[in-house]
Amino acid sequence: MSSPWISGLRSVALDVPDLARAEDFYTRVWHLQVAARTDDAIYLRGTGADHHLLALHRGGAVCAIRHVTLRARSSEALRAVAEAAVRAGGRVVEGPAPIAEPGGGIGLTLRDPHGRLLQVVHGDALHADAHEAEDRPSRLAHVVLNSHDVAGTQAFFEQALAFRLADRTRIMAFLNCNADHHSVALGDTDNDALNHIAFVMPDLESVMRGGGRMKDAGHAIEWGPGRHGPGDNTFNYFIGPFGEVIEYTAEVEQIDDSYVAGGPADWTWPPGRVDQWGISQPPSARLKEAQRQVFFIPTPEHS
Repeated sequence: MSSPWISGLRSVALDVPDLARAEDFYTRVWHLQVAARTDDAIYLRGTGADHHLLALHRGGAVCAIRHVTLRARSSEALRAVAEAAVRAGGRVVEGPAPIAEPGGGIGLTLRDPHGRLLQVVHGDALHADAHEAEDRPSRLAHVVLNSHDVAGTQAFFEQALAFRLADRTRIMAFLNCNADHHSVALGDTDNDALNHIAFVMPDLESVMRGGGRMKDAGHAIEWGPGRHGPGDNTFNYFIGPFGEVIEYTAEVEQIDDSYVAGGPADWTWPPGRVDQWGISQPPSARLKEAQRQVFFIPTPEHS
């Protein structure tokens, strides 16, 4: 089920109101490390090979999403994606061209028909010391984006980026590009905000320890612990310091071409359950509200 063009999800870039506070939280509490910094941004890595998982830029009064970064399988894939994105109703904002920020590589920035900014990179820097470490994120698992038109957004990801549908529930479409069950999911809502960013932990123990560490730091578990249906991954959800929703996850299901996509009827729970285990309370009202508040930044029409 792999995309011939996209090898995976690399990182997410956010604008935040307070860069110093962001660095303190995401290093001391969330357990990322600073990979690079500029005057107006910090780039945070996990323990894996990706140069960074989260780019945090000095922004305005509210948190906003700058772009989601995917990694291309080749330089030829960048050109193929640029052409396919235009055919699918999107717009090339920039590139393919060298990226003038830490991590480097050649990049292509697209805006989809609903205004989301997607960056596709190839040849970016990788860390040679990739490993797993207890209670530390290694990479991103997925990003979930709200959509007022899931069918239309799904069609763009399929046509422009060669993602495929892994599963469809009543409220979400799960999109696949590699062995992970999903790298992008689309939440069926009435807006186009960032729903959440999920970080891979090495094991269930680390997901649980992370939950305790976050509670100690004043960030309650807003949903979890639990195990999802599509993706079969364990989870704990939190609200970050600027209203962004972040997830610790582990044991993401690995799939191949033999995997058969399910529909809403395949993913139902008995009354009172919201996951496989049935021990978690439903997502908090605070979480549901936060999942509607972080929007993509606008870009000038001439860009």
